[in-house]
Amino acid sequence: MSTTPAVSVVVPTFARPPLVTRAVRSALAQTLTDIEVVVVVDGPDAETVDALTAIGDPRLRVVPLPERGGAPNARNAGVREARAPWTALLDDDDEWLPTKLAVQLEVARAAGVRSPIVASRLINKTPRAEFVMPRRPPAPGEAICEYLTVRRGLFHGDGFIQTSTIMAPTALLRRVPFTVGLRRQQELDWTLRALDHDDVELVYADEPLVLWHQDENRPRISLESPWEAQLEWLRATRPLLTPRAYAAITMSIISSMAAPTRSYRVCRLLLGEARRHGRPGLTDYLAFAQIWLVPPGLRHTLRDRLLGRRHRDRASTPAESATSAPPPLTATVRAGAAPAGPHPATTKPVSDVH
Repeated sequence: MSTTPAVSVVVPTFARPPLVTRAVRSALAQTLTDIEVVVVVDGPDAETVDALTAIGDPRLRVVPLPERGGAPNARNAGVREARAPWTALLDDDDEWLPTKLAVQLEVARAAGVRSPIVASRLINKTPRAEFVMPRRPPAPGEAICEYLTVRRGLFHGDGFIQTSTIMAPTALLRRVPFTVGLRRQQELDWTLRALDHDDVELVYADEPLVLWHQDENRPRISLESPWEAQLEWLRATRPLLTPRAYAAITMSIISSMAAPTRSYRVCRLLLGEARRHGRPGLTDYLAFAQIWLVPPGLRHTLRDRLLGRRHRDRASTPAESATSAPPPLTATVRAGAAPAGPHPATTKPVSDVH
């Protein structure tokens, strides 16, 4: 490729050839054709390299790493390889709708800011149901950390950002790399740290542009992280959070990870953490109680019924799901609009937070 592409696509992967080839084909099928796709293979994995080589598209580059370093490290390696001024991130088990990059590039150019993070809605597809996220844009003056974490209902939050929806200036992704070693909340962690820079804003495209496959019976690295590690991350991130957001993360996200322990000591510890350093609301207390007291299967069923989510046996195509999306989502969020509170994908536990 002799010219500089408009967008570089970075895909980290390891030992999942059928999934990553599906993801890569969705990137190569974009209506915006002036792109490059950089797949970073996270360690020795000849089968994946062979599967990608067989695609045979000159816009595809495969970058094998000599040893495993985790998804954040692989993303950072891909960003260093990126040749375009914009980089879009794609997880190996997700897909893009064909206009994803074209729409986001148009939004980015219209944003009128130096370093916009361009996100979008997505279609969350689980074996039980499919639905569009996020539910609404950030409100004017709303702290982004609260938009992304605070529940407005017992079974859901309103805001959301996921790795495969993110497109940002390549220079920003190099200036603010992903945190190597962090197994959960990778996109939340990166977004909060990026928005801490004065020239960065968060912009949302209106329509859902990503298919997020939540195959709940498939092992996911992001679901294996111990709650203790996430509590350590939360404590280190406290300067970027308001007390409201700190309480929400402790009582919803981390509690959903710790609840399987059925430990009164752990339950009491997390409640004390939220009260000591955060400012819980009534919804936080109610969510905390149902996470610890209601079995997960029953909680998921109640959530889907209360939210009226379309079940897969009644849902047909992604396009039809998109037509039943919530009202248009358009928002530009300035870093300065998020009040600094005292003191996150790969992935927020969607089963308990949204």
